[in-house]
Amino acid sequence: MNELQAADRYCRLLTDTHYENFTVASGLLRPQVRTDLARIYAFCRTTDDLGDESGTDATARLARWRDEVAATFVGAPPVHPVLIALRETVRRCELPEQPFLDLIEANLQDQRVSSYEDWPQLRAYCTLSAAPVGRMVLRVFGMSNPLAASLSDDVCIGLQLANHAQDVQRDAGIGRSYLLQTDLRAHGVAGAVEALVARARALLASGRALETMAPQPLRLQLSLYRLGGLAICDAIAALRYRTDRQRPQVSTSKKVALLVRAVAESLQPQRKMRDATTA
Repeated sequence: MNELQAADRYCRLLTDTHYENFTVASGLLRPQVRTDLARIYAFCRTTDDLGDESGTDATARLARWRDEVAATFVGAPPVHPVLIALRETVRRCELPEQPFLDLIEANLQDQRVSSYEDWPQLRAYCTLSAAPVGRMVLRVFGMSNPLAASLSDDVCIGLQLANHAQDVQRDAGIGRSYLLQTDLRAHGVAGAVEALVARARALLASGRALETMAPQPLRLQLSLYRLGGLAICDAIAALRYRTDRQRPQVSTSKKVALLVRAVAESLQPQRKMRDATTA
């Protein structure tokens, strides 16, 4: 096994062993695309883990990680397995450096900011923590259209909000809250979670328009992200929005059903999809 194979095995391990309520990369995608998405996910997961699990060393470790990422983009040989693997995707797909640095900056912000007063503040944070991921995914599939990027930002921020809404109990355990303080004061925890879910649903709806612009393999993955985010919202609603008491889960059977639905939707002719979007 060579260095790149070992690095990709590490990325697949991170992808397979971290529980997510949404599908990171469909098994129906081409193997190379699945590998690229696993590398991107592994980078995101590593960055988040450095921020969430490093305690008082988080800022220093994230700063070092940022320096290693920046060095990799100017040609320095990487040491970390995620960067060894990711370098190949960056080269082939011509991924820019900024989205990766934005994700690290979002995690550095987590070390300084523990709550958000209003929606503009939280959206600015999500623009760093969520939107860059969608832009990476678009580039993997060869898309760089500005409108597609804007719609992708909506979907990714919507998915991020769904994750924040489901992780209220977990986030409280590490001293953070992504529920809007204005909503908490006005409506309490359940009301603030419900408001966040409503924003998530509205933003995820942009996925329908984005899917009409995408090639078929990407339509499938985008549909999975959108439907997965909506499934999280439904699971939160089933708990009466009390995710401060229990984290919702999307069952395996539900995920299989979402995959079947996503495949069916992605195979629809693009004209029919556009008609459904504008109906």
